[in-house]
Amino acid sequence: MTPFIPTPATSSAGGAPTRVAVGALLVLATSLACQAHAQESDPLIGLINEFREAGEACGGDEAQAVGPLAPNAALAVAPATSGAQLQQALQEAGYRPSNLQAISVSGPADAKSAMQALKQRYCAPLRSQDFAEIGVSRKGNTWQVLLAKPLLSPDLGDWQQVGNNILQRVNEARAQPRKCGNRSFEAAPALSWNGDLADAALAHSRDMAKQDFFSHRAPDGSLVSDRANRAEYSWQRIGENIAAGQGSADQVMAGWLASPGHCSNIMNLDFTEMGAAYAIDKSSAAGSYWTQVFGTPR
Repeated sequence: MTPFIPTPATSSAGGAPTRVAVGALLVLATSLACQAHAQESDPLIGLINEFREAGEACGGDEAQAVGPLAPNAALAVAPATSGAQLQQALQEAGYRPSNLQAISVSGPADAKSAMQALKQRYCAPLRSQDFAEIGVSRKGNTWQVLLAKPLLSPDLGDWQQVGNNILQRVNEARAQPRKCGNRSFEAAPALSWNGDLADAALAHSRDMAKQDFFSHRAPDGSLVSDRANRAEYSWQRIGENIAAGQGSADQVMAGWLASPGHCSNIMNLDFTEMGAAYAIDKSSAAGSYWTQVFGTPR
């Protein structure tokens, strides 16, 4: 039996959860030399997020997916030749990470080749839950990837207000055509806030934070469809995005939009309503857990 892999999830009424197709990826650089390759570097973030979404562990075994990395321009600094140079560049960019790892490869001529080299040499950090943000830069055929986790604010604000901020950003994204990996989407109508979907999102975020797991499937076996039913949402179609480690609505939305499968959920014409929430537990692996639930009522 094929295991359920926690990528962006969608279900139709009466049907089993299905995976949304996932595709390509992101980022740019700060120096003029790197900017010349910015558009070529952009797909690499998508490829890395797609790899994180796949149920492929290091060594080829099956594994659970991990959350998408949010692109952060402050991490897209020019490839460094020393740790001190990198530290200075991040200080000048005003970025203060709680966790940081720099990896690089030399030789690949395009993002796809760079991804293959990174998978072979740096599989574990690419799939690590210790990171929530990413920056990619390139100089010639040298590619630098910075993986980081930002310092979390002690108080991100009221969860409902933050959820509505996510809704606003979702509707801004849906207002224009968008490419999610290899899939092209037309502009979509705005979604409306639904309190029951928000309650389902809050329950899952709190569950992930309290029990220290990251998956669409909770330890009790429940999925987004079950959580929507518990929240008394009568649905025709339901979907869910999750993320972990980000410290703001902007960061979590950047990660979802840079991830082909999550982006596809955001642009899905079949959804009409949404709720979103976050929860924090500093003793957990990721610290913060985010859930976005989409729905279409009966």
